[in-house]
Formats: sequence, structure tokens, C-alpha cells
Amino acid sequence: MGRAYQNRKADIAKTSDAKAKVYSKYGREIYVCAKSGGLDPEGNLALRGLIERAKKDQVPSHVITKALDKAKGGGGEDFSPAIYEGYGPGGCMVMVECLTDNPNRTFGDVRIAFTKTNCKIGTQGSTSHMFDHACILAYKGEDEDAALEALLMADVDVTDVESEDGLITVFAPHTEYFKAKNALTDAFGEIDFEVDAIQYLPTTSTALSGENLELFHKFYDMLNELDDVQNIYNDAEF
Repeated sequence: MGRAYQNRKADIAKTSDAKAKVYSKYGREIYVCAKSGGLDPEGNLALRGLIERAKKDQVPSHVITKALDKAKGGGGEDFSPAIYEGYGPGGCMVMVECLTDNPNRTFGDVRIAFTKTNCKIGTQGSTSHMFDHACILAYKGEDEDAALEALLMADVDVTDVESEDGLITVFAPHTEYFKAKNALTDAFGEIDFEVDAIQYLPTTSTALSGENLELFHKFYDMLNELDDVQNIYNDAEF
């Protein structure tokens, strides 16, 4: 697609151990989403989209059910979101999105990944101003004008609508996620979204090659190994 967005599961679902990590991360995210926004997917669109993505990524149903049951009980860990920013190899900009029950531990683990690969962890706002916090909705279709009209009729603040390779992709501010999704489903009925996510999209890119590229992969792998890390966003271009 014309605008780069990242799907972390493609990088880590390569072995059985890695798949277990994917299941764990989905379980944690579903638990937090259900606990904060309600257990009913019909009333909690974020949860609904999350469960749909989990199923597409072949997360077993018992993992989803366990996370929902845990949220229903009201006990368990008290996870909170945390975002760490900094500069990776070659000066590329990085944002690390986490869910943690121990911020001190998580910050220490993330900082080690930065320092061991000669990267620099920054303060809040050091790189986030170079990313757009956007919702991305993509589905099979060809008529981008019809999608744009449906969104505008619903008063959605659309950033962009693209049509490429048989997919319509809608970009909007993250605060417009629910309005955008409802507008599309109201106009076209139930949609099987290929992408249904809220992500940080880089507004620039940093080219990496040679040693910087090798170091970036090492850095990325170290972050991927951390249980608390949910998503890694960057402006690296290979």
C-alpha cells in the first residue's frame, strides 16, 4: 500500500515458541480491552476488532475465552499502557508500545535493548511528534469514492482513502476509529476487514543498510522477546 504500516505478528509468529508469545500478547490485550471497555463485543468495537484479528492470526479460542473470563472476574493483573521512545540504529525513530503490570521492570528491559545495540532511549515526546496516531481500516473493494462518501456523510474526519491491489484502505485519526468503522458497516453491511487497527504511522523515513541494518534486526528481536512489548513502530526503510 502507498503508506507503510506494520503488523508485528508477521515478524514473530515463526516458531512454536513465538506463536505462544503471540497468543500471550493477544490474551493480555483482550483482557485489558474487555476490562476497560466492557465484555460485549457488540458494544465494545475495539474488543470486537481485537477478537477478529486474533482469530485471523489463528489464536486458539480457549486463549480468547480465558482472557474474557479473567476480565469478567475483575481480578488478575492490573496492566497499564506504556510507550517508550528513542532512536535506533542509523538514527531511525522508534516507539515501543507496552502493556505492563510493573513499569519499572518494563522500562529497565526496554532500556537494555536500546543500550546493548548502541541505541538511545529518549524522553516522552522525543520521537512521537514524528508519528501520526491513526486508525487503519482495510477491506476488499475497488470503489474508494463510495467509501469516502460514506465516511464524509457520517462526519468522519478522514485523513486519506487509498485503493490498491483490490483493497480499500481508510486512514483517520485514532479518535475517529469507532465513527469510521460504524460508517463503513452502516453503508456496506458486515465487512471482513483485512486490517482493523490503531497504530503509529511515521511521517518520515530513515534509510538503513549494512551494519545499521544488522544492528536494527538485533535491536528489533530483543524488543520482540519482551513479554510486555505489544507493538514496535519505527520509520526505518530497508
